Amino acid sequence: MIQTSGESTSGHHAVVKGRLITIEGTDCAGKSTQARLLAESLAASGCPTLLTREPGGAPGAEVLRGFLLANRTALDPLAEAMIHFAARIDHANRTLRPAIAAGLTIVCDRFFDSTMAYQGYGQGADPSAITTLIRLLDLTPDLTFVLDLPPAEEQRRREQRGRSADRYERLGPEFLERVRWGFHAIVKTHPERCILIDASPSPAEVHARLFALAQARLP
Repeated sequence: MIQTSGESTSGHHAVVKGRLITIEGTDCAGKSTQARLLAESLAASGCPTLLTREPGGAPGAEVLRGFLLANRTALDPLAEAMIHFAARIDHANRTLRPAIAAGLTIVCDRFFDSTMAYQGYGQGADPSAITTLIRLLDLTPDLTFVLDLPPAEEQRRREQRGRSADRYERLGPEFLERVRWGFHAIVKTHPERCILIDASPSPAEVHARLFALAQARLP
């Protein structure tokens, strides 16, 4: 979790309304890089900014992140979704809401759309149950960027990483494709806040587009 104070050219802190920007997409789309670059550019433009992530972003949520990443026992998809939401509620109440109240612009690497895409569309958890959890959370992003990669480019990047497959990659290409189209469905369902972004160009090009869109949508 990184906090960056933006200042205006006059040397005074910019006065901004707190808002939440989330970066979503599959694992090789560059979410963490784009979240960091966007937070840095917003801060440099004079916008007090908080960079955070999910699962995690608060002490209790980080403990649950550790469990989710280390766990090798197969969980029921809805049970896994509920653990993500337990971490998310801790993150929201201890980090996100106070930051919004303080007028910060938050850039969050993943949020509830990932749970819908991975546990819902990907693993088959009941989407209506996840929607109920989203309602209980009662915190919706102001803007969501969904980074999208064609399967061939995603596979190329995965091989380039040269590391062993993670728990989701081990579920196979059909699972990953369901997740990708889950994100597409989320964008179509929530066009007022979600923007699908082609993540194939260079990180600098993708960042330039995200920064321009963020400034246009949340001036």
